[in-house]
Amino acid sequence: MQKFNWRRRESWPVRVGDVTIGGDSPVVVQSMTTTSTNDTQGSAEQIKRIVDAGGEIVRLTTQGVREAENLTPIKEAMAAIGCSVPLVADVHFNPRAAFAAAERVEKVRINPGNFVDPGRTFKKIEFTDEEYAAELQKIRDALVPLLRLCREHGTALRIGVNHGSLSDRIMSRYGDTPAGMVESAMEFLRVCEAEGFRDVVISIKASNVLVMTETVRRLVVAMDAEDMHFPLHLGVTEAGDGEDGRIKSAVGIGSLLMDGIGDTIRVSLSEEPECEIPVARAILAHVAEVAADAKGFVDYGYAEGTDPCAPQRRVSDWAGKVTKVFGLDDMNADMPSCRIIPLSEDWDAELDLLADRPGVPVILGADGRAWALRVKSFVNAMTRRGLKNPVVVSHSYNIADLEALTIRASIDFGYLLLSGIADAIHIEDPHFGRDVLNRLSLNILQATRHRISKTEFISCPGCGRTLYDLQSTLREIKAATSHLKGLKIGVMGCIVNGPGEMADADYGYVGAAPGHISLYKGKECMVKNIPASEAIPRLIALIKDNGDWIEP
Repeated sequence: MQKFNWRRRESWPVRVGDVTIGGDSPVVVQSMTTTSTNDTQGSAEQIKRIVDAGGEIVRLTTQGVREAENLTPIKEAMAAIGCSVPLVADVHFNPRAAFAAAERVEKVRINPGNFVDPGRTFKKIEFTDEEYAAELQKIRDALVPLLRLCREHGTALRIGVNHGSLSDRIMSRYGDTPAGMVESAMEFLRVCEAEGFRDVVISIKASNVLVMTETVRRLVVAMDAEDMHFPLHLGVTEAGDGEDGRIKSAVGIGSLLMDGIGDTIRVSLSEEPECEIPVARAILAHVAEVAADAKGFVDYGYAEGTDPCAPQRRVSDWAGKVTKVFGLDDMNADMPSCRIIPLSEDWDAELDLLADRPGVPVILGADGRAWALRVKSFVNAMTRRGLKNPVVVSHSYNIADLEALTIRASIDFGYLLLSGIADAIHIEDPHFGRDVLNRLSLNILQATRHRISKTEFISCPGCGRTLYDLQSTLREIKAATSHLKGLKIGVMGCIVNGPGEMADADYGYVGAAPGHISLYKGKECMVKNIPASEAIPRLIALIKDNGDWIEP
């Protein structure tokens, strides 16, 4: 038990052009173009819009050597319109493109799942220890020449693991798990360390917020164990658009930043890329205010036996019940003689009172921007003392802008829900009616997988690989299927990460070729390469054929 002292995780600084990621530098905001990388002028103009919005690094898809070579003309076109920003080449499946890009841009992103290994096939393949060692040697043989080229040109490297594109080799030993994602990253980082190459940023992403946050925390533990301090890039992939995309991003990215984890962030929205920047800035602004206010209170820490990387919902007298929304659910029968605790500094006295009132629900709130950190510490103290009183987490905001409220509440309440803290939540703001606040509450609960109240859409932000009009298609699919409560539908621009990232989905709509779509049920492709004009009716028919359709 000690006084709380907020701090960021220590990391090695990595230069990306004139921007530094990690070390003592502020968290960097970045985005990615949706234009074809062969469209020189269109890419340059979109990059400028991202920079004008406040983006500090911009990534472009780089499918092949042709796209890599066109990065130089894009830089020239940028200069002609007065735009200068470090560029990142995003490479999948094609090491030759990574080598070509390393000579031209400030950073290259490679994916351990497909830099050496072939595309994921979802087939279980057994490896002997000798075969596995041989596969690791293949990684070293392929990666070391790239590291040497990057060192020669002053190019940084991003090692970006995606949940949906783990190699079959990793899958054979670890399965589709956070442990597998972490090991996928560590295999490449060990080669970097052996070569003394530390100009590396690491990302480890998933569309499921719980998987994303747990995996990043486990990666930090794994790196610390091997005395590695590479900076971290945070993001929730396929977060979607609108309110849902903002909530999932704020919950996932914000929860990690609240604990000082993260050096650069990208909010992935199925919208124009410049729309991502204000959301990222709002997340960082709120966490900065939390950090400034987070000091002086007692930090009880998690109780013994709790896994801080993936804490489960605490044991309470409401355990097993759905997480409630105060003001939406009828809680009268559950709340007799409830105790309201404003979290003064005399926490021991409050804990003593609760010990004398077993089963009495507690409504917890605190003042200041760091109120969620204080609530977490107090509930951890309850757990340490074996107190099982149900906890209602309550906070009243005073924010006139709905998007700003959405982001702040998603960070605060999402952080607590992912920490296993709350049995019920209560969001107040005098600027909005109960219906708006109830919807926000339910959406935060859905993002944290505590309560499912509607269809969930897993949709990518689009990039130069996207094979159809993603934004309009997503709107059409939502209009047709938003009444299917509990169903998860993936809407993916291409096959690079599509089938993998939406493996958590019940159904998937994936770009297969220009103007053509493949439809999936889970991981299995059910309808292959049909015209986009036929795809949404065929998706609805597929859902009906499998008994998951409900008439609106």
